[in-house]
Amino acid sequence: MTASRLTATRLQGIPPTIFTEMSALAVRTGAVNLGQGFPDVDGPEAVIKRAVEALETGANQYTPGPGVPALREAVARHQHRNYGIELDPMTQVVATTGATEGIAAAILGLVNPGDEVIVLEPYYDSYVAMIQMAGGVRRAVTLRPEGGSFRLHADDLRAAVTPRTRMILVNTPHNPTGTVLSRDELGAVAEVATAHDLVVVTDEVYEHLTFGIPHVPVATLPGMFERTLTLSSIGKSYSFTGWKVGWATGPQELVGAVLAAKQWLTFVSGAPLQPAAAYALDELGSWPSELAADLRGRRDLLCAGLGELGLRVSVPDATYFAVTDISDLGWPDGDTFCRALPERAGVVAIPLQGFYDSDAGRQLVRWTFCKRPEVIEEAVVRLGKADLSA
Repeated sequence: MTASRLTATRLQGIPPTIFTEMSALAVRTGAVNLGQGFPDVDGPEAVIKRAVEALETGANQYTPGPGVPALREAVARHQHRNYGIELDPMTQVVATTGATEGIAAAILGLVNPGDEVIVLEPYYDSYVAMIQMAGGVRRAVTLRPEGGSFRLHADDLRAAVTPRTRMILVNTPHNPTGTVLSRDELGAVAEVATAHDLVVVTDEVYEHLTFGIPHVPVATLPGMFERTLTLSSIGKSYSFTGWKVGWATGPQELVGAVLAAKQWLTFVSGAPLQPAAAYALDELGSWPSELAADLRGRRDLLCAGLGELGLRVSVPDATYFAVTDISDLGWPDGDTFCRALPERAGVVAIPLQGFYDSDAGRQLVRWTFCKRPEVIEEAVVRLGKADLSA
């Protein structure tokens, strides 16, 4: 029997994640990996010590299904301290195995077969995979290149709504473009969601990694808390991407839908890591802003280097990533360019065309700057020595 016959139809047509594929290519070729977005330096040592302490003092069994109370309480305090959002930690917060599981559980818990889900393209690949697994239908709204950034146009969002629309899935700060949606853009989301009685799920994992532009949670807009499910995690803000400790917050009905699905996914996870994450949120609240300041310098280092090589760079306002347009290099698309790059230049990047339904991303490539400055410099040197033209 062929693999295609063995694979369930809900998975057919979903390719392997490009991040695993390109990271494996980096290892195989010895290339500098500016593809997958994970830091090469760990987060605060004090948080690691808390995890070790938890391991050594018995936090090694199942946690409560919604997560350990200490973490749920810390998340509630975090949301109030940073955004003025009041939450009941017992009913309006649930711990997840990273924001990725939060996305999966939210879609499985809230989307029925045939329901349409609006996503902003370029979209993170797990969004569309989970929409398909749930039997939903995605409708992509393109973030348009504009003034060196990528912007959401309200008319495009309104045009995407049909009688079958159930959810708007928003990612801000946005991976991969680095866009921080403005209050006006979020206002358009709120207007459409309210007018059509839609649920909004918002992925805010880069909430603290912005560069001079404040992040505004959708849930803080008038009338939006009751219809918004907010997802985040410790992974990006504290440089613990491998811990996979995340959370979902919002009204009890939406959080309950996440928990209803999550209990049949991982049930629980990260027992000794959840108390450590709680400690990070409560005691090291300024650490992410210090990380953001450092990342801003690394962003500037990478963007300047790519610009000097003649690449058209969109300088991001947040996240780990910068996007370049390679149209001038003569390649048929970004995928062909990125697959040739490790052998040609010893560097790995991520093509963006797989994160679009339209052709708007065909010539776009994502590069990460969450690496040490010397790694970024080495990548730029290698690129400078290579012929990047087709």
